[in-house]
Amino acid sequence: MRPEPGTNLGTNPGSNPGPAGAITTLGSAPKPSDLVTENPPGSAEDRFNRMMREYGPALSRLAFGYEKVAGAREELTQEIAMAIWQALPHFRGECSERTLVYRIAHNRGLTHVCRRQPAHQPLDELPRLLEPVDPRPHPEEQVAMTRQRDRLRSAVQRLPLAYRQVVMLMLEDLSHAEIADVLGITESNVAVRLNRARKALKEVMEERS
Repeated sequence: MRPEPGTNLGTNPGSNPGPAGAITTLGSAPKPSDLVTENPPGSAEDRFNRMMREYGPALSRLAFGYEKVAGAREELTQEIAMAIWQALPHFRGECSERTLVYRIAHNRGLTHVCRRQPAHQPLDELPRLLEPVDPRPHPEEQVAMTRQRDRLRSAVQRLPLAYRQVVMLMLEDLSHAEIADVLGITESNVAVRLNRARKALKEVMEERS
């Protein structure tokens, strides 16, 4: 029986060969951009490389929501990239490519969290604060924005995983319907979790003020 799309997401990332030039040793986990190689247009590796260029930054941000420690976060990012590579041969367009990528990231993130049992992690309802600080503002303004963004990141990491997930996906501009599809829950459930996450974040930020 041919495996369904994404059925090998829980496999060991090193169990199947990855794209040419990809490092599959978790001890030296590369960033998604490190997995990009030069290949003939239209090949499976070409599609994988395009997806890594397009979604790589988002995958790194999502990994931050699951793993606080840099080394573990890099390891998770590599596992997500390898899971995407392994899933591509079985993908027949049952969902959008974007949904596939975030669903894989969600599944691998959950597996990683359960395996490593990390500390709480965060995100928030103010995406603007999580973006790189604009170098144009006055230096004092820039320092204040940096501190506020750091406080926000710290607060997000203290949220329960269920709240962290919906906030992270919201920050990637996914709609309620897309978040529901990725997490396998209803849109109303997404709305409830986001509302509770906002309240929890507000409380955490007030405690730290």
